[in-house]
Amino acid sequence: MTKALVAVTFGDASGIGPELVAKLLARPEALAAANIVLVGDAWVWAEGQRIAGTATAVKTIGSFAEARGGDGAPMLLELQTVAKADVTPSQVTVAAGKGARLALTACLDAVKGGQVDAVCFAPLNKQAMKKGGMAFEDELHFFADYFGVTDYFCEFNTLGTLWTSRISSHIPLADIPKYVTKDRIKAAARLTYKTLKKAGFANPRVAVAALNPHGGDGGTCGREEIDIIEPAARELNEEGLPILGPFPADTIFLKARDGALDSIVTMYHDQGQVAVKLLGFERGVTVAGGLPAPITTPAHGTAFDIAGQGKANAEAMTQALLLAAKMGGAHLT
Repeated sequence: MTKALVAVTFGDASGIGPELVAKLLARPEALAAANIVLVGDAWVWAEGQRIAGTATAVKTIGSFAEARGGDGAPMLLELQTVAKADVTPSQVTVAAGKGARLALTACLDAVKGGQVDAVCFAPLNKQAMKKGGMAFEDELHFFADYFGVTDYFCEFNTLGTLWTSRISSHIPLADIPKYVTKDRIKAAARLTYKTLKKAGFANPRVAVAALNPHGGDGGTCGREEIDIIEPAARELNEEGLPILGPFPADTIFLKARDGALDSIVTMYHDQGQVAVKLLGFERGVTVAGGLPAPITTPAHGTAFDIAGQGKANAEAMTQALLLAAKMGGAHLT
């Protein structure tokens, strides 16, 4: 079986990203799953290895074209995105945010050119990214704008075989009701079902969460379930998609934990994130859904509090790479 070529970036150089990448490449299962090309500064890679206490040999290449023709050994496509003198460990810096954006842009260029099959990036810092020139609310919208995506897109959070999506993301809580529409619910559920198929689920079991406490209690605690969410699920069923729900948000994850569901469409960011991170924070993965190629990252952040100390857990980074390799290699023979 042909292995996917996955571009891996170091994320924010001020955080735990460089250490995570170093630990990732020291894992045999990661090297066995994909052909890996690191994209970024050589000094960041060296610093990551110093912190992690690893010594993985990589082959330096000059272009993504060379990566496609590699011999299976991990590679480094060296870019000059950020100077070491401009980075302050464990702090938000413009330079680190800009560097992370430039490395990701190079990977997006490679996706557009068909030079890589997937991208896996170490944790970013949204504040640093914005200070470093990202003119969007988050990296997902940056990706979607770059690729000119006009259809529905969203973040998926995964934990092994459990996936969650949401109809709203990085917005104020006060704005959430504006996003609870039949069109958004149906678009999110369709994309969820389609993406799970690509990820290897033969018959995805997808359910929709309620918005209000107790699922609205028959309309006495909110009518969104009656007027919007249940009709959306019913219309999806009429399309031939076996979408279940709505189920009260405080019990739906018990069904998923017990194996009755593969995916949950949530109404807002923390509704799904709290549950998934509680169930397995150290191995959760975020997937950018609705884009031309798989893009994954650990579900946790840059962990400035432990950056540079060699304490970072690389399990989520490893799971992100394995998922990118699986999804990116699905079209290969």
